[in-house]
Amino acid sequence: MRVVVDLTKCQGYAQCAFLAPAAFQLEGDEALLYDPEPGDEQLEHVRRAAAACPVQAIQIDRLATQDMPPVRTATRAEPAAGGGPARIVIVGASLAGLRAAEALREEGYAGALTLVDDEPCGPYDRPPLSKQALGGRIRPDGTGLPHRADLDAGWRLGVRADALDLPGRRVRLSDGSWLPFDRLLIATGVRARPWPDPVEAALDGMFVLRTRDDAVRLRRRLRPGDGGRPGRVLVVGAGFTGCEVASSCRSLGLDVTVAEAAGTPLAGALGSAIGEIAAEIQRENGVDLRCGVTVRRIEGDGRVRRAYLSDGSALDVEVVVAALGGIRNVEWLEHSGLAVGPWGVACDAGCRAFDVNGVVTDDIFVAGDVARSPNAMFGYQFLALEHWANAVSQAEVAAHNMVADESDRWPHLHMPRFWSAQFGHNIKSVGVPTFADEVVVVQGSVAERRFVAAYGFNGRLTGAVAFDQAKWLPFYERLIERAAPFPPEFNAVDRPGDVLPVPAGVPDHEALARDATAVVTGHRPTLVRSTA
Repeated sequence: MRVVVDLTKCQGYAQCAFLAPAAFQLEGDEALLYDPEPGDEQLEHVRRAAAACPVQAIQIDRLATQDMPPVRTATRAEPAAGGGPARIVIVGASLAGLRAAEALREEGYAGALTLVDDEPCGPYDRPPLSKQALGGRIRPDGTGLPHRADLDAGWRLGVRADALDLPGRRVRLSDGSWLPFDRLLIATGVRARPWPDPVEAALDGMFVLRTRDDAVRLRRRLRPGDGGRPGRVLVVGAGFTGCEVASSCRSLGLDVTVAEAAGTPLAGALGSAIGEIAAEIQRENGVDLRCGVTVRRIEGDGRVRRAYLSDGSALDVEVVVAALGGIRNVEWLEHSGLAVGPWGVACDAGCRAFDVNGVVTDDIFVAGDVARSPNAMFGYQFLALEHWANAVSQAEVAAHNMVADESDRWPHLHMPRFWSAQFGHNIKSVGVPTFADEVVVVQGSVAERRFVAAYGFNGRLTGAVAFDQAKWLPFYERLIERAAPFPPEFNAVDRPGDVLPVPAGVPDHEALARDATAVVTGHRPTLVRSTA
């Protein structure tokens, strides 16, 4: 049995923890932790928990249910009704790719369906790797994603896509073969940004964290084993991944130093005003946090031994985790004729890719972390989102539009949502906090580490973040959708006495590229520039 929880929906009501305590637990007030592969003896308890969830955030592997249609034994290459595509190829078999494949079958698509991915294993969930796997709550190889029984897809795993022949409608794979298609979905996501010095990156003790294999290697080093616990761990970068790694290391009792070039943790995602609060939480939990500091050099003798920092200090360290953000996997598309770049593949609100001339294509679609698309709620600016919920939503829209008539295509109107669990706190956001110039605490208490902060730009509400107050976010989500005024003016439960906006401290686009999970990549409509 496999389980996944959409933690963007979860609001910490904890019915699941009461009904299936062996599979679901709360850490702190709201952070839900769960076992992605509970034993079969837990099946009935997990089913009851899924049925009782007020927001229906729990999905059980549909392979375990009894009422699924029979599994097809062969993939058929036949056109859909109305002369639709006979062959659909999905490049990228992670969350977005898998969900798109499922949605295609739910839409009634009966043609040939092929998924390509450079990793040799099947689709798995990435967020638990930094949140649960490093701390030992789950195995890194136990995060397989639930999927439907009748997918009937051809899987090309351990093979990467090397090139796209747009006129010929085919993809070249790394084994030299060509894969023809009638419709193509690009869902190649991002990879971890490597340590910039290749010699230092090759030292034993240098790690990144993005894949299951990365988590296996890092967990082996962090947890007791033949070599015992390591000495000090240096985490370079205090975005969400870096903060979650630091949290997991502290839960193991390890000494941790975090070096962050910005003035606060999470500055690229939430701005420095809220980042200051995150900094206080880290220091309260024993993290040696160094902000405004970079790592100049890593010294070693085959193994990591010492790190030299820009503040003139040197640290004896045994493990270095480079949490430097992600690189979008678009290199294979550079000469394809599509509009690709550092922010990903540009597409319209219907997930159709643009070519280099800005003309929308009819047969190439994009979904997930690699997509860059306009959002009507934020001035039709292009957003690049590295969000779990966005990958699911965009994949469903792309799948529908790949097989739908022109008159029945859907727009992708997803409200950005993100969550993080660190140091016993549940941090969740809605909207785009980086599309803001001011922020104000509108509910709760910063001192008690339970609050909601609202973000605004030009007098309009654009985002909200909650620390252990996730139940209020749907309310702010509706306000963002209505373009409510900022600062919000209403009588709310637990409203602070002094509600005064302060500068949000959002860095410029170049600076936040590394740490942000939602990046505005187009120009603000209020800015008009010309050059002679």
